[in-house]
This record gives sequence, structure tokens and C-alpha cells, in this order.
Amino acid sequence: MKIKQAMGLFIPPIVLHAYKALRRNRLENNGYESQSNYLHGNYASWSEALSESSGYDNEIILAKTREALLKVKNGEAGYERDSVLFDEIHYSWPLLAGLMWVAAQYRGSLNVLDFGGSFGSTYFQNRSFLQQLPYVRWNIIEQPRHVKIGRALFEDDFLRFYTDITECLADTQPIVVVLSSVLQYLERPYTILDQILQISCDYLIVDRTPFWAGSTDHLCVQTIPPNIYPASYPSWIFSRPRFFSHIHEDWKIMVTFDCPDKLTGPIDFSYQGMIIARSKQIS
Repeated sequence: MKIKQAMGLFIPPIVLHAYKALRRNRLENNGYESQSNYLHGNYASWSEALSESSGYDNEIILAKTREALLKVKNGEAGYERDSVLFDEIHYSWPLLAGLMWVAAQYRGSLNVLDFGGSFGSTYFQNRSFLQQLPYVRWNIIEQPRHVKIGRALFEDDFLRFYTDITECLADTQPIVVVLSSVLQYLERPYTILDQILQISCDYLIVDRTPFWAGSTDHLCVQTIPPNIYPASYPSWIFSRPRFFSHIHEDWKIMVTFDCPDKLTGPIDFSYQGMIIARSKQIS
């Protein structure tokens, strides 16, 4: 019997609950979603925001994310998010529900294009559910250095890596695109969004993306706590009306949902997600 299971037999639930709350608070206070992880500024251009930050293309970020996800892959840790390891998986239930909803329409087959998916963070997060499907292929689009490491250390019969959308589409035909915590870190996010909406794919799931109610996008710099990794990089807070206006007429937003991410910033914003489908798929 595992130690955690044995503890559950003898320790009252209220004590276990308090312990978990204390542990969670300690993780937060150690910086993952603390005040030292925040958005600031209002920059006129991407180049200006980049000049005020260290940038996302950072060797420290790459190395720490690689090591963290190797532990998850090998069963030494439960879950990784932004290079931080957790004992328990923090599921994005709307994202998982969207994936399973899409798979249900293809007799349990799921072929995913995960744009900016690191070394498979979302794949490993949902692996125990995905493995119950008869067919899964998870295709990650990433920077060349990520792809090189991904192919060497993470690629298998389910997980594949590509440097761009064109390369991926030449090899396979995804049925759903996942954009999880990625659009805000792109210099030209609407260019990528438009490209994705034009490919032969019928579903799109957006997750962990910052929005506000204003009419224009707000460009900030996100500063990361040094105990995670010493870095800062540009991040958009999207105008909800402007973002929605980029969803083509032949697509329909099925549902929007709130995400648990809680960072401070210069304006009132929140992290949200949405499930989008081609209108022809909706009966």
C-alpha cells in the first residue's frame, strides 16, 4: 500500500484537507502564482516590450522544462505546468471534455495539432484519459530547438514534433487544434489564428488565454519569479471583442469557460478558454 493511501486510513479527512491547503498555499507563496508572477506595462510595439524583457527564447527555460517533463514522462512526477512540477495533475476539465467530445464524433480517434505545446505538457496532463481511446496522435508545433529535443527524448507512436504547420500537415491531418497558453506569447497572434482557421480542421480549443473587455489588445511584459526561472517576456492581454471578430463566419464558438490562472496586471483581465467548431459540424 502506498504511503498516501495508508495515511488516508488513519488521519481524519479534516486534517488531510488542511494539510493539502497548506501545501497548496506554500506552492503559491513560493512563486508559481504569487505576486512576483505578474503582467505590467502598456507597450506600443512588440519590439519595445521585447527590449524591456529577457525574452522567451531562453536556454534556462528550455532546460528546466525538458527536465520537468522527462520526470512526468517517466512517472517520477504527476504533472508539469510552465516547468513547475506538481504531485497531482491539475486538469483543465473543459479542454479535456472538448477533446473527448471531438473524439466521440470520430469513433474514438483523436488527431491533435498542439501549437506551442512544449515537449507535450497538455498531452502528458491528459495521458491517462487519452490512452483509453482506440487511436491518438498528438502533433506538436514548436521552435526548432524544442523539436530537436522533442524528437530525441519524447517522440513515440503517439507524440510527434514539427517546426511549422505546413510540415505537420504534409505528414498527417489533425481534426482539432489546441492553443493552450500560447497565443499571448506570439508577436503576431492573429496571423497564426487566421492560418489555423483556414486549414482543413474542424475544431479548435483555446485554453489559458488572457482577455479583457476593452476594444484594443493590451501589450505587457510578464515577469516570472526567480525561483521558477529568471525570465520575462512580452504577453498580450486580448480584447475580447477584437478576438471574437477574428473568428470567421464559417466557425462557431460553442462555449467559453474560465481558467484558474490568477495573475495581477495593469488592467482588469481574466484567463479564459473556448471551444470552437466549424458551422458545418453543428447540427
